[in-house]
Amino acid sequence: MAGLGKFLKQAQKAQKQMETLQQELATRDIEATAGGGAVRVKINGQSEFLALTLDPEFLKEDPGLVADTILEAVKQASAKAKALNTEEMNKLTSQFQMPGML
Repeated sequence: MAGLGKFLKQAQKAQKQMETLQQELATRDIEATAGGGAVRVKINGQSEFLALTLDPEFLKEDPGLVADTILEAVKQASAKAKALNTEEMNKLTSQFQMPGML
């Protein structure tokens, strides 16, 4: 039963660290740009969109191009946030060994 107690303590510690990590990710800003900087998207590490900035001159372009460029910036920001989240979670989970697991 000593193994179970150790496992439960590790699980509680992991849960607290995960909560702390989620709070930290909420404060980390990620920025992505597209169209040579005409579109800027800011997102946090929890994939919450914070800002969208458009160059006024860019809005004079073809609406389809504008829409595609905005979508590209959003996709880039989302991918960066996902990569950051995955990297930080991997760091956290690598600290803990599950009994009987490699």
